[in-house]
Amino acid sequence: MIARRTFLSGAASASAVAATGFGSRWASAASSQPLSILLLGGTRFIGVPITEIALARGHKITYFNRGKTNADLFPQIERIQGDRDGQIEGLRGRKFDAVIDTSGYVPRHVRLTAELLAPVVKQYVFVSSISVYPNFAQPRDESSDVGALKDPSIEKVDGETYGPLKAACEAAAEAAMPGRVTTLRPGLIVGPHDSTDRFTYWPARAARGGDMLAPGKPTDGVQIIDARDLAAFVLDTLEKRIFGKFNLVTPPHQLTIGAIVNESVRSAIALAKPNPPPHPVWAPASFLQSQKVEGWSDMPVWVDAKGDEAAFASVSCERAIKAGLEFTPLRRTVDDTLAWHLKRPAAEQQKLKAGISPEREKEVLAALLAKAG
Repeated sequence: MIARRTFLSGAASASAVAATGFGSRWASAASSQPLSILLLGGTRFIGVPITEIALARGHKITYFNRGKTNADLFPQIERIQGDRDGQIEGLRGRKFDAVIDTSGYVPRHVRLTAELLAPVVKQYVFVSSISVYPNFAQPRDESSDVGALKDPSIEKVDGETYGPLKAACEAAAEAAMPGRVTTLRPGLIVGPHDSTDRFTYWPARAARGGDMLAPGKPTDGVQIIDARDLAAFVLDTLEKRIFGKFNLVTPPHQLTIGAIVNESVRSAIALAKPNPPPHPVWAPASFLQSQKVEGWSDMPVWVDAKGDEAAFASVSCERAIKAGLEFTPLRRTVDDTLAWHLKRPAAEQQKLKAGISPEREKEVLAALLAKAG
């Protein structure tokens, strides 16, 4: 696999944070029983919609973090400053209804906070990742085996250890609060505020206009999760006291890379009005391989579904759907992502963190044209 596809959950820092404009489906009605919720993290990517939806539903949020990222975000929220790496004394003596853990990557850190809070909370929601599955050679559901660290003492998070560390974090939370943990395994999290640029690459690239390289076949399947759908489900599990493990991805065979590219083109024409307009040029997977163009990194969201990735877009989400997970239409996700991107600082718009570089894309398109001629 592609180094666990560069930390698949993508809990990246939010930048240029602005009001998200949640619809009624995300915010839902005010909860009949407002909860006191401790959010471990909170000011990075998925913490933004979790906070906004929680506040819209009438819940009280308290942040526990180092106070270094987007420290001016949501100034009305109480903050407890500390560090997951042993500096958690600020949590001692506090009582909450529930904990949402969006920042657990090392099992020792999860164990420290979960054991301290176990006597005073009813539910612990841990945001994990579908990267816990060792490969996608076959379809996966929540009963599938998860990966394990070769050396349990390893705490360095990289492309090889990310998934097994997340699996160990899941186990640490469950050991501390048996039967009271909700484990969420999102796929690629997308939408406004994701500065990893993986999904953002496509509407951003379309906004530049001209011929744009597109990977494989338009019918190749992909799976994603809008951060706002994830956030709404997090709050649903707390309000309804739902426990267990849930994969959070769009249903298999529902989304294709063609749909993402085409919606990106439509959105770019409407919002950015590039001249010339964007025009996708589809390159077979075998050609991309010959040009050393990598799926997921050079061509974000997509991989060539073979070998360990044969069932890349076949992760089951049936359990989450039965528990109430709903999905934002792709069109809105693309439009909202591009609108957010177009408000970013110029330097962030011009130099994306994911996707093939403009110079390399021109070379590959020229080679594709020469091959066709």
